[in-house]
Amino acid sequence: MSGLVTSGEKRLVVVSGRAHLDLATQVGEELGCGVSSTTAYDFANGEIYVRFNESVRGADVFVIQSHTSPINKWLMEQLIMIDAAKRASAKRITVVAPFYPYARQDKKHQGREPISARLVADLYKTAGADRVMSVDLHASQEQGFFDGPVDHLWAMPVLVDYVRRRVDQTNVTIVSPDAGRIRVAEKWAAKLGNCPLAFVHKTRDTTRPNVAVANRVVGDVSGRQCVLVDDLIDTGGTIAEAVKVLYNAGAQSVIVAATHGVLSDPAPRRLAEVGATEVVVTDTLPITPEKRFSNLTILPIAPLLARAIKEVFEDGSVTSLFDGAA
Repeated sequence: MSGLVTSGEKRLVVVSGRAHLDLATQVGEELGCGVSSTTAYDFANGEIYVRFNESVRGADVFVIQSHTSPINKWLMEQLIMIDAAKRASAKRITVVAPFYPYARQDKKHQGREPISARLVADLYKTAGADRVMSVDLHASQEQGFFDGPVDHLWAMPVLVDYVRRRVDQTNVTIVSPDAGRIRVAEKWAAKLGNCPLAFVHKTRDTTRPNVAVANRVVGDVSGRQCVLVDDLIDTGGTIAEAVKVLYNAGAQSVIVAATHGVLSDPAPRRLAEVGATEVVVTDTLPITPEKRFSNLTILPIAPLLARAIKEVFEDGSVTSLFDGAA
């Protein structure tokens, strides 16, 4: 049967939702097992139907879904696939969500707000998931939301290896777009030879989505190549303002590096026009032609996911993938 790898008495099955089939196909190719065939379609009223075309009884099933727009549809599809695997007697079910849905809603900013990232974890558990795998969570605390093992992978090795070849390591400064990402920036700095750090001081209106104001740079960036690092780029407002602030502070050049390219409108236009030397993201999310622009670089994340899946399947260690040490 396609989509199956046998290791003794264990079987690996990779299945995918419809949001980003290219990524799942690449993961299947890296593993050498392909993606198991499924039948999936929408009813006229929007209900989703999914059926696995091959047996998953007793198998280690990895359900891959990238949560792009419309995010609620793709989340529901993944939950239905988990339920189908559970009812088909899968031995273990692992959610593979490269971009964790609702990750930004990880705490309460005001009274009477939900913690939606925790709700998603509860939904996964209720549907039948035994394990969750994701890349660069918005906040590490989200690992504690799921009642079971969570593999929090880092895309940093993929991004750092690329950026290292694009900068002069004797004249580079790593820049965090806000104070909250300083720890990630520190890891970047260590991997690029303990280069200097800076961060952009910004203010955010928590009552309005996608609104932030970059005020000034804390740290010396004058005459230096800057690498502005973040976990995701949505509408691009925060990143575009940060790039402007860096140039106003005398930066020689700015490379933007982020794991998740959400790139909601008007991000492509903003990022194309702001003057960044390059914008580097991974393909945890599908980046359609209308979201692409001339200085955008997309790096493959499938090798990282495939390695983690293989280690989990073989009961190996994924510790090196947790801290960016891969």
